[in-house]
Amino acid sequence: MLRGKAFKFGDNISTDHITPGRLAHLRSNLPELAKHVLEDADPTFASRVKAGDFIVAGNNFGLGSSREHAPLVIKMVGVNAILAKSVARIFFRNAINLGLPVLICNTDNIDDGDELEVDLARGTVNDITRANQLTFGKLPEVMLHILNEGGLIPYIKKYGDFKL
Repeated sequence: MLRGKAFKFGDNISTDHITPGRLAHLRSNLPELAKHVLEDADPTFASRVKAGDFIVAGNNFGLGSSREHAPLVIKMVGVNAILAKSVARIFFRNAINLGLPVLICNTDNIDDGDELEVDLARGTVNDITRANQLTFGKLPEVMLHILNEGGLIPYIKKYGDFKL
């Protein structure tokens, strides 16, 4: 069970919003890059997000280049999961491979600051603030295993090939 506060973003949040291209020189210094995560979408996000919080977005989250460090710095600042109406396919795979859950659901009725509780295995999001429950497409079992191990590399180190 994951629990935290929602940080709401709109549609079309690109990898350039997540990790601005002007900061490409920081790719070898991820802790410093993480201090700037999503600053082009919300300049205060990195200073306000706490471990366990959620990013909640509209359509097409993570569009753009396949910057693997985009989901990585989101995870580094402690985000529990990303909830969005839709997500760019390469961003989705990069996030799962890095151990960051990405959940596709209708985020219209979640507001900035809402307290959320997410059950990855059951496919539910409880908006505690609004007393609403949402569902998302349950993640395939192999993805749950990858997420439980913290990402694809830790999973493979522990189990070798995929075993279910």
